[in-house]
Amino acid sequence: MSRRAMFGLGSLLLLLVAAGFTAFRGSKAGDPKDETLIAQRTKGSATALLTIYEMSDFQCPYCRKQAVETFPVIEKEFIATGKVRWIFLQFPLTQIHANALPAAELSMCAARADKFWPVHDLLFQYQEKWAPLKDPAPFLLSLADSAGLSRDEMAQCLARQEMRELVRGEAEGAAQAGVQSTPTVYVDGVGLLRGAAPIEVYRTLFDSLWKERTAAKQGS
Repeated sequence: MSRRAMFGLGSLLLLLVAAGFTAFRGSKAGDPKDETLIAQRTKGSATALLTIYEMSDFQCPYCRKQAVETFPVIEKEFIATGKVRWIFLQFPLTQIHANALPAAELSMCAARADKFWPVHDLLFQYQEKWAPLKDPAPFLLSLADSAGLSRDEMAQCLARQEMRELVRGEAEGAAQAGVQSTPTVYVDGVGLLRGAAPIEVYRTLFDSLWKERTAAKQGS
């Protein structure tokens, strides 16, 4: 499959990137609150030649497949080796996933407490448990307990809905950039990869781009 066929153009997403993913209403680009919450959802070196943005929905079964099966391999082979920096962005499909928004909010409350990735893993691990619940809050808070977070602080954060605007802002920005489904991965400088691609697709793509950009850096 050619690279052109594999990817749709994601040029509008660059606008989202350039704005620093500022999603709080009325906030300014570079607001420390925004930057901190983005940093908590980032894995990998800031000097990595490849930057990847993942738009995901915690209730999406395909996102779970990517998070549980594919991402650990990407983390081991590309993030831990300094080749890739990976940034998670919220894109809850609220029209079809009733509990996606509260799950996203919980993850952002956890991010503020430096526990985004443990909660990320737990949300996907136990997706089948909380996804069908009419009221997912008690189960979501039990996951916060498992991650070593204060249940009271997480409950207050969810009750105040203080992360809702941030989640919605990211989703709206991604939608304006052409994202329609989850998971969608944006490879900086290349475009959008839609769906839960197998690890072989990522290996082929990342290895090719790594070689190209390393050669370009050495030749500059």
